[in-house]
Amino acid sequence: MTSLRDLSIIEASRGLNKRKFSASELVKAHVDAAQKDQLSNSLVEETFVKALASAKTSDKRLNKGEAGLLEGIPLAIKDLFCTKGVLSTACSQILKGFVPTYESTVTENLWREGAVMIGKANMDEFAMGSSNTTSCHGPVVNPWSASDKRQAFVPGGSSGGSAAAVAAKIAMGATGTDTGGSIRQPAAFCGVVGLKPTYGRCSRWGIIAFASSLDQAGPITRSVEDAALMLQVMAGYDPKDSTSVNVPVPDYTANLSGHVKGLKIGVPEEYFVDGMPEEINKLWENGMDWFRREGANVSNIKLPHTKYSLPTYYIVAPAECSSNLARYDGVRYGLREPGKDLTTMYEHTRAKGFGDEVKRRILIGTYVLSAGYYDAYYLKAQKLRSLIAKDFKQAFQTVDLILTPTTPSSAFAIEEKMTDPITMYLNDVFTVPASLAGLPAVSVPVGLSREGLPLGLQLIGRPFEEGCVLNSAALMETASDFTYLAQ
Repeated sequence: MTSLRDLSIIEASRGLNKRKFSASELVKAHVDAAQKDQLSNSLVEETFVKALASAKTSDKRLNKGEAGLLEGIPLAIKDLFCTKGVLSTACSQILKGFVPTYESTVTENLWREGAVMIGKANMDEFAMGSSNTTSCHGPVVNPWSASDKRQAFVPGGSSGGSAAAVAAKIAMGATGTDTGGSIRQPAAFCGVVGLKPTYGRCSRWGIIAFASSLDQAGPITRSVEDAALMLQVMAGYDPKDSTSVNVPVPDYTANLSGHVKGLKIGVPEEYFVDGMPEEINKLWENGMDWFRREGANVSNIKLPHTKYSLPTYYIVAPAECSSNLARYDGVRYGLREPGKDLTTMYEHTRAKGFGDEVKRRILIGTYVLSAGYYDAYYLKAQKLRSLIAKDFKQAFQTVDLILTPTTPSSAFAIEEKMTDPITMYLNDVFTVPASLAGLPAVSVPVGLSREGLPLGLQLIGRPFEEGCVLNSAALMETASDFTYLAQ
């Protein structure tokens, strides 16, 4: 008999509506799994009592025929989302004890459709990292293990706790945020589906800001269909968010046929990087073959400014970070360290409250925005960002989607790259360009490395064409026949 934890969100919703099991039983199965989890450290704030109470409410709505689209579905919520009455700290000491009196728009949308919060998911501090090792709560451990079983591996970041919770079947889905790849990269490392919508598709209101022109919320799930359903609920125009775009939200699940005949798939030459493992190149070739077999046209394209994406990102994102994080000073909320005067109180609070990676990015950002360096760095980076976006715009005049690897490697061992931030930053080499251009992109697990760790392929689409991205992702999911981690 299939365990309740093995069901997809879609399967669970059907079972709930047919009264095959109750929301209380479904949520309890996941609560029990979370309580037994001694490995992943994926949840930093457990809301089990609240979840079980919400499940009872869901059962009442199900019995009345008033079920929402996600009624009774247990989700993990990244600690970057403000949740009313529940600790929300961005996994940083500087927000110690912060309990919001308001709800983020994305989570409010989820609760409106009956979703249940099982807990707040661990993450890199303030979403700054590619390994989920910068959290004040300690690192998250990837539920997948290498074949020798002797090493603990990172889940990727910054949404590593979200991806690990879904992969370990502690939650049926999770929210993440993607600034430069923070949904797609951990999804690839943990063998799950991660979708970054178009910038402006999901409201940023109530999400603790890292880089305001890049941050975008999205779902992490174990199937493409589940990601489509979650996005349908999470997305929508929000007048409280000035960057929210007022465009209709389609029924993404209605058009997941997997039919791609006639689609034009672009393969960027610039993504063939030296030193990339042959197994990733092989999976990339497999992806091209899957599309060709189904009648799509696959051709090479050029994105000439791709090589500038990482340096551009690591100027723009830290600049916005230094501005956004200036508000954390110990005066109004969170950590406060004593000082003989206001200035020393600021210094002591920020010195103790921020971790090393956050401090590094604040310093970089402050430097590139300072007098004498703004034109030399920040202004040039913004010009390059425009050129990167222009490359994509030109490419989409001839192709419908762009197919690339999600990451240049599989998950690496915890602490393997912690002493070399530049090497760590290179993990985002394939995900950053789409973020800079604000485009929708999804990572789908398609195979395993020789060590037995997941590998993903990425599809990038035109703005607000998440439906096309998801439909084509469904084809890859079916063709790869990837087996999710068994618990």
